[in-house]
Amino acid sequence: MASRSKNPGGASRVRRRALLGTAVLVVLVALAGLAAYLTRDGRQPSKSPVAQQSSASTASPSGSPSSGTRARALSVLPNTDDPIAFGKAAAAALWSYDTRAYSQAELLTALRGWLTTETKYADPASVDAVVPSPVLWKEMAANGQFATAKVNEGHFPDSFTRALQADPGTVTQAYVYAVTVSGKQSIAWKGSPAGGAENRVTTLAVQCRPSHPCALAGVMPSVAP
Repeated sequence: MASRSKNPGGASRVRRRALLGTAVLVVLVALAGLAAYLTRDGRQPSKSPVAQQSSASTASPSGSPSSGTRARALSVLPNTDDPIAFGKAAAAALWSYDTRAYSQAELLTALRGWLTTETKYADPASVDAVVPSPVLWKEMAANGQFATAKVNEGHFPDSFTRALQADPGTVTQAYVYAVTVSGKQSIAWKGSPAGGAENRVTTLAVQCRPSHPCALAGVMPSVAP
């Protein structure tokens, strides 16, 4: 788990949480843990734009990778207006890392680049929470640890689908969709190329406004089937 900021946050964070809650509460009313998602402490959103990264290759475990190699190792931000396609790509990015190719701060910055620029709907703290802390990252880097992800499928949760069927207009304020993604994360390190693997599943809040590429709003604290 990543370390969290001790900053009280102020009124702007409270308003952002309240607006995000208003946007998704109706369609996510059946999700356990939604209240915790809307009220827990979090980091302030980044004030500077984040450069998008390209390619998904990894660097060699020996030597210090160049800045170009580090950029290539980070996940691609897809250009799509399909919430499920975006959710699957975002989950793969959140489940992947390579301590050999870039720093914890670089990964954190890159993942924040997936967030919607509408800060009142963005929850950067939920993204930060899936990134190993700097202390843990240092220990992982000493072993050359890295993880790859394989996505099996993505879908709208049943609760979300039922809410939209009952009132299709509920999504048209913020265009935030719930997407549940399942897959597998494989972890390896120096001396253990096979490593281990575990099944993963997460529910993401994805914003897809008409005529705009999708962006990530946040990671939900519990999974909606």
